[in-house]
Amino acid sequence: QVQLVESGGGLVQAGGSLRLSCAASGRTFSRNAMGWFRQAPGKEREFVAAISRSGGSTYYADSVKDRFTISRDNAKNTVYLQMNSLKPEDTAVYYCAATTSWAWGAGNYYYTATYDYWGQGTQVTVSS
Repeated sequence: QVQLVESGGGLVQAGGSLRLSCAASGRTFSRNAMGWFRQAPGKEREFVAAISRSGGSTYYADSVKDRFTISRDNAKNTVYLQMNSLKPEDTAVYYCAATTSWAWGAGNYYYTATYDYWGQGTQVTVSS
């Protein structure tokens, strides 16, 4: 069992930056690949970024590539999402997720169904 708690969301002007954190409970954090997803009102939850267990591999949605950076600190049981050059269309609830599924390694890191555990989400609002 992994429990995830996101923090760091808030209100920021377009062009600004935020860093989201996701703290995981338990001693199995390093066995989990991690992902960040987001959900805007009236829209489906969508993939944002993912990182392998070691942190050696990262993946991004095209919409955030070159603006967002995912990282992890296994000693602190925490995964981060650094968000720069924020746009109003980045406004959403951001969720972190964890999985030990083999499917992640097979390239299915962008599917919500690949992930076993989810946090409660943190709101990010970008004003124009």
